[in-house]
Amino acid sequence: MKFAKMHGAGNDYVYVNCFEQTIDDPAEMARKVSNRNFGIGSDGLILILPSEVADVRMRMFNSDGSESEMCGNGIRCVAKYAYDHGLVEKKEITAETGAGILTLQLFTNDRDKVERVRVNMGKPRLTRGEIPMTGSPEEQVINAELKVLDRTFHITCVSMGNPHCIIFVDNVDEFPVAKYGPIIENDPMFPNRTNVEFIEIVSTTEIKQRTWERGAGETLACGTGSSAVTVACVLNERTERRLLNHLLGGDLEMEWAEDGSVYMTGPAVQVFEGVFDPQ
Repeated sequence: MKFAKMHGAGNDYVYVNCFEQTIDDPAEMARKVSNRNFGIGSDGLILILPSEVADVRMRMFNSDGSESEMCGNGIRCVAKYAYDHGLVEKKEITAETGAGILTLQLFTNDRDKVERVRVNMGKPRLTRGEIPMTGSPEEQVINAELKVLDRTFHITCVSMGNPHCIIFVDNVDEFPVAKYGPIIENDPMFPNRTNVEFIEIVSTTEIKQRTWERGAGETLACGTGSSAVTVACVLNERTERRLLNHLLGGDLEMEWAEDGSVYMTGPAVQVFEGVFDPQ
């Protein structure tokens, strides 16, 4: 299997060009390639496929083999791969995902290689029925109490095509993400499990984020999470609609625009290419 190892702000995946190859069991392949000791090492597997409704299609599998609807950092790398490898020739493209069709704007360097991508992440979904969560389908979850072990958190929940639970903390660097993240991820109120973001407010235009990612554990960045967090910050009147988000793997420029969509701009980097033998 030919592959490319790529990352967006440190959120790394193994990418396979399925215009040229077929992966029969992507869930099992994701588990194999993601292993950082016996595989390639990644947060998961992303397949780049032909689409009947967009320029490309993305399927994303977490390191545990579960399929996710969308990945904000991953889709930027899909755009880079598609342009750099000649699958597309234009600098504004569309990508089909499990969360819908997204539009991406590509920014290239002097060698005509993509360095940064701006993604229209779409409009956030705010009701329990859309996220999804148990309870009244039309109800929004903003600053609601959730008791976990010895603590009571205030959570805000948002879907960007996949579910996110956002919690504001005083010092995110020292927060025990691995202690509380998996418990919240698997809380029965989230029938499809959830991603969990822990946020520290630096100023009205700047935040810091750590993410416990559904099916992968703590990751260096999460683009859909950063989008959901931007919405949560505004809903809780913590920040302005435009902000800089510092993640463990790098920075993302975020905006919840007046048109209702969330826009994310960030890096897309290819680390290396190779051939993997699943046997």
